[in-house]
Amino acid sequence: MGCACLLAVIASSFPRLALLFTWVFTDRVRLAFHHGLLAPLAGLLFLPLTTLMYVLAYSPAFGVRGWGWLLVLLGLLADLSSYTVGARARQR
Repeated sequence: MGCACLLAVIASSFPRLALLFTWVFTDRVRLAFHHGLLAPLAGLLFLPLTTLMYVLAYSPAFGVRGWGWLLVLLGLLADLSSYTVGARARQR
């Protein structure tokens, strides 16, 4: 239970590191992506918060349903906003 708080703090500050820790120390990434390597690796490189939220919302019995998709959408919006903020900063 205490690790969940640590994962939340790491995820908010360093989403790639949180996804990497989740991938190495749990089987949730393998279950969410059906033991594939390309999709989670691309997610780690390009959309880490979206991938992390998908992994956390995924249920082996049902997949991602209901409120889980809202988490994935929030992760996508956070990833896209970080890219747009970075692009604006480079233009100045």
